[in-house]
Amino acid sequence: MQNNIALVDDDRHILTSVSIALEAEGFKVRSYADGSEALRGLTVQPADLVVLDIKMPRMDGMELLRRLREDSNVPVIFLTSKDDEVDELLGLRMGADDYIKKPFSQRLLIERIRALLRRERSAKEETQPTSEAPIVRGELVLDPGRHLCTWKSAQVNLTVTEFLILRALAQRPGHVKNRDQLMDAAYGEHIYVDDRTIDSHIKRLRKKFKEVDDDFAQIETLYGVGYRYKDG
Repeated sequence: MQNNIALVDDDRHILTSVSIALEAEGFKVRSYADGSEALRGLTVQPADLVVLDIKMPRMDGMELLRRLREDSNVPVIFLTSKDDEVDELLGLRMGADDYIKKPFSQRLLIERIRALLRRERSAKEETQPTSEAPIVRGELVLDPGRHLCTWKSAQVNLTVTEFLILRALAQRPGHVKNRDQLMDAAYGEHIYVDDRTIDSHIKRLRKKFKEVDDDFAQIETLYGVGYRYKDG
């Protein structure tokens, strides 16, 4: 079954060249030249993964991501220019799964797309009857089979990346996970992402829990080492 990839960029050269490369790898590609056009198209026909430029006319990538995250956890890869470091971090905190700097290797992009799609398939397979039991840590309940997270009985809507990072921490409360271990948990062992990608996902996780409970402080930082889920 072909995966549907939405490619959103105002650079026609990128739309053309990347579409050709992805289609050659067996993907079905829908291209959009700006955020507004993409939002309309994705509302009618959702994609399996979105590759999204940050700087575009009419509706930029940040606003499109915000709108998508209102009701969708579709994996999103940001394309950023070399000078967009602030935008990269903001994008990750808003719920992007990964980012790639321009100019980029099409092979690298294809590998990142395949890795995120493999992860999505694995997450969906957990909905089978053999899926693992929910993880209960005090007020936290994580149900991998239903991709459901609650804190004090209130639902916390997490992306797949956020869910996998939280699960890796909550499985062994009190034990420290370094960034490499959390990268492996969220992205798989064969994909490298920058350290700050994990840091940004942790910040977004904390923000989402604090929206439910302002006193939430279960995810602890051990500076220079990593993160842990508070035991007890």
